[in-house]
Amino acid sequence: MAHILKCISPIDGSVFAEREALSYNAATQAAERAQAAQAEWATRPLQERIDLVMAGVAAVGAMNDDIVPELAHMMGRPIRHGGEFGGFEERASHMATIAQEALADIAVGEDATFKRYIKRIPHGVVLVVAPWNYPYMTAINTVAPALIAGNTVLLKHATQTLLVGERMAHAFHSAGVPEEVFQNVFLDHDTTSRLIAARAFDFVNFTGSVNGGREMERAAAGTFIGLGLELGGKDPGYVMDDADLEAAVDTLIGAAMFNSGQCCCGIERIYVQESLFDAFVDKAVAITEAYKLGNPLEPETDIGPMAHIRFAEEVRAQIDEAVAAGAKAHVAPKPEDDGGAYLTPQILTDVTHDMRVMRDESFGPVVGIMKVSGDEEAIELMNDSPFGLTASLWTADIARAQQVGDCIETGTVFMNRADYLDPGLCWTGCKETGRGGGLSVIGYHNLTRPKSYHLKKVTT
Repeated sequence: MAHILKCISPIDGSVFAEREALSYNAATQAAERAQAAQAEWATRPLQERIDLVMAGVAAVGAMNDDIVPELAHMMGRPIRHGGEFGGFEERASHMATIAQEALADIAVGEDATFKRYIKRIPHGVVLVVAPWNYPYMTAINTVAPALIAGNTVLLKHATQTLLVGERMAHAFHSAGVPEEVFQNVFLDHDTTSRLIAARAFDFVNFTGSVNGGREMERAAAGTFIGLGLELGGKDPGYVMDDADLEAAVDTLIGAAMFNSGQCCCGIERIYVQESLFDAFVDKAVAITEAYKLGNPLEPETDIGPMAHIRFAEEVRAQIDEAVAAGAKAHVAPKPEDDGGAYLTPQILTDVTHDMRVMRDESFGPVVGIMKVSGDEEAIELMNDSPFGLTASLWTADIARAQQVGDCIETGTVFMNRADYLDPGLCWTGCKETGRGGGLSVIGYHNLTRPKSYHLKKVTT
């Protein structure tokens, strides 16, 4: 019996799109087509692969007027934010720019007797399992460098953003990337796991939940397939006593609430030194109260619905539990808060790490703010988490930020900014946030394998 994947729009709960999931046999055939096409694709000149990928990126950009409202329908992001093409293009462009150097042979030495060097060899077939919250940008993080490096790619997108992979594949094919080289596939979880277990792929990159990452590891157990995993987060902000208060509040609250708080590196907990705490909270509440919650298709809407009602239910539960345990909620329910996917953005104080809202991933428009005495207490609290993706430090002293940053268990340390992915830096995490790394030169290293050449010359 066919398995139908349905995207339920958070705007009104209607079915926005549906597609039939591939059977295991059909999915296996797609992987086999990718495998058969990979050798020829890898022998094409690197610059040709770069040009084709960037033409595909441009073709996605040409669809942006249609993509923006489509994203609003699928996952609730307001149209006023304009979609994702800026970051999508920035990331692909950077990876294209560094490709020649990142993929160049590593010369070890040559003399009259030996020539020695290391090549970067594509894995083969790469499966990209992309999430719904930034569906274009998270996908291109791996799709672009994987293709440029000479891999073929199968893209499986989240059901909540069902049409994204279809659009990307159409754009890339229209630009000249062969259909077998980049395929969009509709798969259910069971078929995905079976394919991984059967070694249908040579590398898998997954962005999603911690439980999803565990399922990927279980499926790959014993196969020796490489995995790149970006999983949960509970990213902290720390405002030191010498911080620019206005900039810190504006940036950290924006990073907590943008996209209805559904950001991989969104700020979910904030620690403020005592001298700035009251002023920070007052400004944070004022900003949050001013947000317009509503239909994401309306241009004045700042915050749309969460992508699915079950996500909103989890955030409400965390808020309610915290308040019952003594936390203070500062923002009154907005008229548009329907008890479903539309959720009032919330600021909490009097929170502790005994509350789930300060421990578990919220992935919604809520942030807890705690007063701290100084760097030592802030470091202890920032590290008191099973996750480690980013941390945002606010100070005028770069040496102090470096010293604090060295003590934090995280993948990225920001100073005086937050919620941004710099493609020149490795995007990575630690602890339950996952393993591996995307973008930068290291992204290419993870999408290829080293192959050593030790060549002894014939001498007479």
